[in-house]
Amino acid sequence: MTEAAPNFEGLLREALTPVEPPAHLAERLEDTLTSITEMAADELEGWELSAMRDPRNWVRPAAALVVGGTAGAALVLLRARRRAQASPAVLGGLGGVRESAERAVQDIGRETRKLLGER
Repeated sequence: MTEAAPNFEGLLREALTPVEPPAHLAERLEDTLTSITEMAADELEGWELSAMRDPRNWVRPAAALVVGGTAGAALVLLRARRRAQASPAVLGGLGGVRESAERAVQDIGRETRKLLGER
């Protein structure tokens, strides 16, 4: 009547093994973030300053600003991360870490300028 006790450690290890996301997931995410950013920009362009005198009219532009800013920031980070993964740096002590950090900051700046249209 004694049953073998389940190997919880083995079960957890099996359940928590890393799973690589599908290759098209990053592209879909980038397309969605780009679309959200563009829709938010269009929403903000459509508002007139004269309509902003009434505080009841502030909700839509404020929401567009927050959503568009968040999507734009996520898009910048996604593109910078993809670029960093495409050309991995060999970390050789602190100099390699510094070069990697500098490259990451440059990538983020470049992607931000692209997104804002200031090339």
